[in-house]
Amino acid sequence: MLRALTALLAGLALPLAFAPYGWWPCAILALAALFWTWRVTTPRAALWRGFLFGIGAFGHGVTWIQVSIHKFGLPLYSFSVSMTVLFVLIMSSYPAAAGWLARRLPGPGETWRMLAVAPACWVLMEALRGVLFSGFPWLVVGYGQVSSWFAGYTPLAGAYGTSLAVAVCAGACAQIAAALRAGAAPRRPLRAAAVLALALPAAGLLLARVEWTRSLGEPLTAALVQGAVPQAIKWQPEYRGPTLELYSQLSAPHWGKRVVIWPETALPAFPGDIADFLRETGARAREAGTAFLVGMPTGDPRGRYFNSLVMLGVAEGRYDKHHLVPYGEYLPMDALLRPVLNFLSIPMSSFSAGDEYQPPLTAGRLKFGVSICYEDAYGSEVRKPLPDANVLVNVSDDAWFGDSLAPHQHLEIAQVRALEAGRPMLRATNTGISAIIDHQGRVLERSPQFEPFVLTGSADPRTGATPFVRFGNWPVLLLCLGLLGIAWRARHGQAT
Repeated sequence: MLRALTALLAGLALPLAFAPYGWWPCAILALAALFWTWRVTTPRAALWRGFLFGIGAFGHGVTWIQVSIHKFGLPLYSFSVSMTVLFVLIMSSYPAAAGWLARRLPGPGETWRMLAVAPACWVLMEALRGVLFSGFPWLVVGYGQVSSWFAGYTPLAGAYGTSLAVAVCAGACAQIAAALRAGAAPRRPLRAAAVLALALPAAGLLLARVEWTRSLGEPLTAALVQGAVPQAIKWQPEYRGPTLELYSQLSAPHWGKRVVIWPETALPAFPGDIADFLRETGARAREAGTAFLVGMPTGDPRGRYFNSLVMLGVAEGRYDKHHLVPYGEYLPMDALLRPVLNFLSIPMSSFSAGDEYQPPLTAGRLKFGVSICYEDAYGSEVRKPLPDANVLVNVSDDAWFGDSLAPHQHLEIAQVRALEAGRPMLRATNTGISAIIDHQGRVLERSPQFEPFVLTGSADPRTGATPFVRFGNWPVLLLCLGLLGIAWRARHGQAT
């Protein structure tokens, strides 16, 4: 009972490591407590404790899902709360599976399990959660470490590599705590755990001093235009004119900057419906020498259409969102479930996916690697135009999340993407938080939320490639599989 309660409380503490709290050591403490509950127990008990940990972590960390469903779906608390509870239960199955697997592959002793098997299982389940059924890579432990002693691992091995470093450190702490609780004298395994607990953050601090990419030497001036148009009225035809006028007025003083960015679907209309407006605004940007990036739907509303970022002004191009949000931008099993989605009245819910690989949007020497909204939660998506791109751009509409934890968590994810890539990121959102992020994941400028605002500043375009850009997540995943392979061989040898 004590260990079950410990697992639940540790899960509740895990989101404190993420924005807006930013108490990054909580991730180490929470995982250490979870791994401690997995010591000397059965696979079934470890599964249950992992499940309770997940209920605490996701029940605290992703409650914004209820806000989205209630405000923009079916406004019944019975529906939004029940759907959120169901989602939390499903997400909790991943730490549950990690616990079960950690006990099924015990390896040559508890020290090995704490230092290698449990961390590897944790990271593999994080990675699986990021891809299965379109993926939900939220609350990945590495995201909460962008300003921590472990941040140096991120450009080297990505968010999952940072998760592994934190998890191994947590496993070492769990092993030390268990030994001290048992009154054990220092022995070789305990010394190994202590060395890891100290060496991993120290190595992270040293890695953070490495510059994996280099500056192009041409600062980029930018204006990120945040219209703060309420989601409830955004797609209503009678508000289209005022929306266009709002963005035009906000942008007027900033033509002449190297880039002006309007957020995801800032223009709630297809190009053919506002052709004159686009032509005039594009001409104004071109005369001023500005690359103008604007989020809007493209295509044929009666056929295939896309969630796009269109470039006008000094150059032209288009990026179509590839990784769509299920049930929000497209509907799995459309013929069966479409009547339900129509009942929920979610606008623009039949987007088509853009090509898997799309080259950077290019304006002179500048090459923009683009992601739209939720795509920046996937490191594998953001790295596709790299290392060609020298600036990352993310446009989003976080109005779906209301005044919740999600916009803060989403900004933190964008910071990790910049750190992984060794590139600055320009992040323009409808209701905030818009931000200019440098290549080390630090927020240089940020906007207030829920008010019209133009965020201005400069970024430093970069060239070169971090190890993560070159190799992606594969080295970390193969390392985790290798650790489990060693455990399997040890288990097999013990059995024979």
